[in-house]
Amino acid sequence: MRKKLLAASALVLVAGLACAGWIYSRAGDEPDLSGAYQIIVVDGVPQAIAPNESKAYMRDLQRYGGRMAVLFDDIGRWWNGLWHGRSLALTVAFISVIVSLALYFGALAVE
Repeated sequence: MRKKLLAASALVLVAGLACAGWIYSRAGDEPDLSGAYQIIVVDGVPQAIAPNESKAYMRDLQRYGGRMAVLFDDIGRWWNGLWHGRSLALTVAFISVIVSLALYFGALAVE
């Protein structure tokens, strides 16, 4: 059982890091314009302004929902940002390392 868990740990680590590397190399640097509050074109390049960068949006959000609404809005945007582009590659790498370590320490605990 110990050898199987150690092999699974190594397999998860190698596969996860390989997938993360592939995602990182394929991810573009284009800005995501889907959740933009406003889009401004500067020198022919569209640049998105996120809602949390707009004072009017933040003021309205705090007025209607209070400070907790602003906090939850920031947390939600951070969470959604983990699953796009190069952030996704780092998230996959982190999760694969954590799962691999869990399998490794599980193998050490098995007699």
